[in-house]
Amino acid sequence: MEQKRPLVWLSAAPDAENIQLPNLPGWQMTVINSQHAPVLPMPDYLGKPVGVCVLADQPPPTLENTKGWLEMLPVTTWLAVVGRQQLNNAMVCRLIRDYCQDYHTLPLDHQRLINSLGHMWGMHALSANLTGPELLSYQDYVLDGPSPAIRQARSLLRRFAATQEPVIVYGENGTGKEAAARFIHEHSPRHHGPIAVINCAALPEPLTQSELFGHERGAFTHALKSRKGRIEAANGGSLVLLGADELGLMQQSAILRFLEEGTIEPVGSNHAVQVDVRVIATCNTQLDQKVAEGSFRSDVFYRLGNLTVTLPPLRERLEDLPYLAQRALGTSEGEHYRLGNATLLAMAAHSWPGNLRELQNRLRQAVLLARQLSIQPEDLGLPPVKLPTHIDQFSLEAYRARADQEAIATSLALTHHNVSAAARLLNISRVSFYRLLEKHQLQPPSNHGLSKKRDHGDLS
Repeated sequence: MEQKRPLVWLSAAPDAENIQLPNLPGWQMTVINSQHAPVLPMPDYLGKPVGVCVLADQPPPTLENTKGWLEMLPVTTWLAVVGRQQLNNAMVCRLIRDYCQDYHTLPLDHQRLINSLGHMWGMHALSANLTGPELLSYQDYVLDGPSPAIRQARSLLRRFAATQEPVIVYGENGTGKEAAARFIHEHSPRHHGPIAVINCAALPEPLTQSELFGHERGAFTHALKSRKGRIEAANGGSLVLLGADELGLMQQSAILRFLEEGTIEPVGSNHAVQVDVRVIATCNTQLDQKVAEGSFRSDVFYRLGNLTVTLPPLRERLEDLPYLAQRALGTSEGEHYRLGNATLLAMAAHSWPGNLRELQNRLRQAVLLARQLSIQPEDLGLPPVKLPTHIDQFSLEAYRARADQEAIATSLALTHHNVSAAARLLNISRVSFYRLLEKHQLQPPSNHGLSKKRDHGDLS
């Protein structure tokens, strides 16, 4: 038996003689009297994508109620039914314009109504297919990719996961530090145990000990029963301190004994509790720098910092961009979005200050704005990149040119802009070095007081 499609029939007078409920085969109607003001919650009306709003002969107060229903009901498309004379009423016309996809005038044409509702249902189904599910969170694929930078980080995470030592994961915002911490836990011998994640930046200092260590009944006002702390909840597993560099000095002092001895003492208790927890900390800033500044305790740092790994920012793993973008876009149901060369070049030219989180947000924007399956730079909110006509940025020649430029810049930096020394470092002649500078239209470092004559003398 074919399932009936849901339909909301919103009318101030559903039983009036001039607006008899029509016979609509294949539709399951839910009738709502708009004379009554809408009240939340409305669970009986959820999931109704199509509705008919009868405005015929409604006085202004009832029209206000109808407007409230139209705003609150989760109906995708509305069809208005009006008297012909009502089309001279500005309030009615505005309501139809703002909320309804189409309108019919009385008397109702039964077949036309059936055709219109069928069309609205079909358009709703088409839009639902185009929208698809949410894109993957960047946390699901942030550690994937073929670039050397992320492969090295992934290798370190695997090796560290096999130990029982504390690990610090450094990285900028949006690089996937929490995903890295979960990766360590899931690939460790403790993966069958629990994992507790604590957002240190949101941990109030007065509640630190109660949150981390738990408390006994009556330990303080409103402590009506005993409660385990987050550390004890992670016993046998891993404790992730998200943003450990955000901990205050008093909070650092509170966890020192736990880090040293593996014991905690719930608030209001006189007995220490032994726990077996592996600590994984994530930080935006280097803890040794904060120790030097006096904002982080050195004894806490040395108990957290046995093993460290730094996640690369997206600008240092640009070769992963096509893979990461397709991983995110590949979840759209029935869709296969593509990134053309122009879009990839625009992405490669962007600095990505928000890293993978920014990439995720831009891709979500692109899915909403793209007029075709081939995503353009403007869909991502990025300016297009103009390529030189004589060279392709992804050609072998372009890669060699960039390698030459990087070698020149690095060698000059290491030799304090001494051309002769830089040439020796690259194992080429000084003449060849100057030819490279000329080839890539780079200025020789004459502003550093080094002339060709002096460089020549350095060779003797």
